[in-house]
Amino acid sequence: MIDTLPKIYDTAKDFMPLNGTDYLELYVSNSKQAAHYYKSAFGFQSLAYAGLETGMKDRESYVVVQDKIRIVLTSPLRSGTAIGKHIDKHGDGIKVVALWVNDATYAYETAMEKGATSYMEPQIEEDEHGQVVKSGIYTYGETVHVFIERKDYKGVFLPGFKKWETKYFNPSPVGLKYVDHMVGNVALGRMDYWVNFYEKVMGFVNILSFDDNDISTEYTALMSKVVSNGNGRIKFPINEPAEGLKRSQVDEYLDFYEGEGIQHIAVATGNIIETVKQLSSRGVEFLRVPNTYYDTVLDRVGEIDEELVALKEFGILVDRDEEGYLLQIFTKPVEPRPTMFFEIIQRKGAHSFGKGNFKALFEAIEREQELRGTL
Repeated sequence: MIDTLPKIYDTAKDFMPLNGTDYLELYVSNSKQAAHYYKSAFGFQSLAYAGLETGMKDRESYVVVQDKIRIVLTSPLRSGTAIGKHIDKHGDGIKVVALWVNDATYAYETAMEKGATSYMEPQIEEDEHGQVVKSGIYTYGETVHVFIERKDYKGVFLPGFKKWETKYFNPSPVGLKYVDHMVGNVALGRMDYWVNFYEKVMGFVNILSFDDNDISTEYTALMSKVVSNGNGRIKFPINEPAEGLKRSQVDEYLDFYEGEGIQHIAVATGNIIETVKQLSSRGVEFLRVPNTYYDTVLDRVGEIDEELVALKEFGILVDRDEEGYLLQIFTKPVEPRPTMFFEIIQRKGAHSFGKGNFKALFEAIEREQELRGTL
């Protein structure tokens, strides 16, 4: 994790406080197959299971893990469920961003006092391994934050889940370590509303802002602001579309997701070249910028530790800020709809988000949109 943060983080009120991302829950059409994909393609490991065998009558969930990243993949077992309706409207995507807290009741009551909408009142779940306290609030679209207090729990994941072990199929990890940030797409004119929500309701601070001059190409543009809690472990860039000659990636997302939601998950690695090499060999597809990007990149970012030929081979981007530099690459959408994707990021001192790469990256996205006929 990042140890020394820019001074702007000190201005976060941080009254929850939040310790980190506990898990991400995706509602998916086929949890069993999705779990197999995240294991085989992304190197996640089997962790826990809940379903008919554990007394769950309406859903089935597989939990996969890699270092500090836990992903819950949940599917309905019957028609007409809230989960099924969510999938029917949005396709596969993130429903729950679970946040690890010391006191889930306090976090909930504080958020409610400051104007949040309740998703789940504080409730205790327990089994032979102890108890977990959960509560939750709504955010943009149908996305929710669930506060997880697990100091009195020693089980494998949560009550209601059993350990999930696969004897023979356990692909090795690819070096993913933790969730660096999660990007939300919201409707035109709603970015500032949600920035204010995170500042007021959760004590975050707006650490960066990008307007349509920063994030634009010849055809499309968008605006973005980044909010973070005080320790920098929870960072949420929030995008909204801006006027352009054609439809931006945010417009495309809002159209196919049929509402606001999480566009991409950035996961950190300590060796991006090796991680991307392994992911590529397992079938994960990445956006590619033109090879000419690498003709001048070192003129822009200066000296780096990595060999440029390796970055060029895999299409990895580089950017620098006052604290250091970062390396990043973006997958193509991992679902049938052109909605959710992943970013792989390695930070070598930098706290920024790759502003110098925006134009090349967004032109690559536009090329994919053009192929899909959605630009």
